[in-house]
Amino acid sequence: MSHLAVHPSEVLNKAAQNGDLCIVDVRTPAEVKSRWLPGCLQIPLHELTPERLQQAIDDAGKDGSCVYLLCQGGRRAQLAAEQLSGKLSARLCVIEGGIQGLAQVGAPLQTATGGVISLERQVRIVAGLLVLTGVVLGTWVNPWFYALSGFVGAGLIFAGMTDLCAMGLLLARAPWNR
Repeated sequence: MSHLAVHPSEVLNKAAQNGDLCIVDVRTPAEVKSRWLPGCLQIPLHELTPERLQQAIDDAGKDGSCVYLLCQGGRRAQLAAEQLSGKLSARLCVIEGGIQGLAQVGAPLQTATGGVISLERQVRIVAGLLVLTGVVLGTWVNPWFYALSGFVGAGLIFAGMTDLCAMGLLLARAPWNR
């Protein structure tokens, strides 16, 4: 592992000392619109490349010697660190617990009012709909449709065990999450 895990309170302390801290939020634009940390650069994980990140750092005039990666709970930030590892001269730090961890330590988060649905809730909604569809079609059309429910269940088990959710990664690319 070529990145550091940093506690959210440490990030707040460093931000208070250095207003030029480079924090990159890798959540989807819809997630960022619901709750965000002011001053962060925002590049969704599925669009993150070393070149795009370096360009965003240069455009914002941030100190790019250390890049703090932020997401909802920490997993996507770890994926971003692994994706960028060895491709940037900057030191990569993952903020433990993501935006939720920052909220717990009292970070000055901005929130928006409105109907933005988090990526995690979108995954639950789609998984529930697919399971229900599989059961209904399996009961009234063809028993082979039960396999759809089984497939979604297996995907949820995999996501729970590995903290990688293929459905979440797909939904992040959906037009309403841009």
